Formats: sequence, C-alpha cells, structure tokens
Amino acid sequence: MSRSARKSVAPTKPLIKRPVQIGSLDTAALVGTLRQLHEDAEDESVGRMPADEELFGALLHLETNAGALKTVEARREAAITRVRLWEYLREQTDLHQARAIRDARAANAQWADLAPALAVRAPSAAYNKAKRLQAAVLTKASPGDGPPVRRTPEAVLEAERQAASLAAAERRAQQDAARRHGLLVPVAQRLLDCRDSLDDDADVTYWLDEIAAVLPSCQTPTQVVSLETYVKAVVRELGKAAFDKAGSAGAAVDAKLAYAAAAELVTAR
Repeated sequence: MSRSARKSVAPTKPLIKRPVQIGSLDTAALVGTLRQLHEDAEDESVGRMPADEELFGALLHLETNAGALKTVEARREAAITRVRLWEYLREQTDLHQARAIRDARAANAQWADLAPALAVRAPSAAYNKAKRLQAAVLTKASPGDGPPVRRTPEAVLEAERQAASLAAAERRAQQDAARRHGLLVPVAQRLLDCRDSLDDDADVTYWLDEIAAVLPSCQTPTQVVSLETYVKAVVRELGKAAFDKAGSAGAAVDAKLAYAAAAELVTAR
C-alpha cells in the first residue's frame, strides 16, 4: 500500500504551535544549588568554580567535575539541572546572535564579512541564516498567543512586512488622533463655556459632565475617541430638542454657534 505524499508547507506559513521552551530562569540560583551539591560532596575543585553568574564557565566546570558527587541521587539531580541550563542557553543563542548580526549590519558590515562568523561559505548563505535566526527575535516579540515564526527567510520577511504594516497603521492612528485632538478640544471647550445655555435636560447634562471629565487630560487615542463620543452625544441630544431652531437672544447666540461647530465636526468624519 503506497503512502500518500506529504503536503509541502508554504515557507511563509507560521508554525501552528509554539515550541515548548524553558523560558526564563534564575540561572544564578540554579548554579548556586549545583555549587552546594559539590560543596556537600567535599569536592576540592569547587573553589575554582566560576561565579554563579558566569553560566557557561560554571557549566563547563560542573561537567568536568561531575564525578566528584558521591551519590547517585546527587549526580542525577546535578545532571538534570545541567541539561536544563544548557537548554536555556540554547534558547538564548539565536536571539542574541540575531541581535549581534543586526548591530554588525548597522555598522556597515557586509554579508561577505559575516559569512565566516556564521560558519557559512557565501554571502547569500549568511543572509539566509541571519533571516532564520531573526525568526527567534520575531517570535519572542509577538504576543504570547500569536503564532511562532517559521525559520525560513520567506516567513521572516513576511513577519517583518506585517510588523512594519502594523507599525505604520499605529503611526497613522496616532497622527489621526493628534489631528482630531486639535479639532475636538476647542469645540468641546466651547460647548462647556456655553453650558448654561445648552444644559437644559438630564441627558445633555450627563454628556457635558463626561466632556468636562475627560477634556483636561485628553491625550491618548483612546481618550480622543471618548471625547469625540461625548461631543457626538451632546449634538445628538440637542438635535432631538431642535436646539438649532431655538431662540437666539443673548447667550443663546454663542450656544447655537457652539452647537453648530460641534455638529459640523462630528458629521464631517
């Protein structure tokens, strides 16, 4: 019976599941625990062991002197902890090497310069390897429930394109919020200045109070959206009361002009 051919996966398609990883560790504390095991075993070499913070050197020392532990239980505990620490180091390697490549490129290093350092023979191979390493950076930067980036140059380029698109959208949102802020604030303040002539029912009172609460600290896009919502609500409630057709004596003139400006702003969007 012939086996069905395995379907090829698009190189830009993200992984379905995040790989299981060690994650963050208090490596100094774990090395300290291993040091204590060797001290308890009266290992004479423990005095030459690197500091707890020097993870790589400490692991090499512990590997060389693993036989100094006298019991099977201690040797098993120490060996499993060393496995865990080496796995932690492995997880950090791609991330930090990718950052080093980024810094080298920022310092005008060519791919030909990086090929020997990446243990490849050609500039194109250095580029492709760097892109695969960048997958670790992009996966770490993605939200916890986001799909991990596949370790292919195509997937990394697609992830970088999406990240750039999201960043551009965020910049546009911030610019739009700044523009709306510049238009909304004086209109909202004008409504508050005329509230004695506007404030004639409970609904109008409520929305003007909301404007008064958010206006002094209206800076973020979310606050701008809230302010715009409140201004729209005031316009809506005044429209129900046919405020624009009310009398125009005294202070009511300024109030009608404030209402008209607010109505024009919220309907222009």
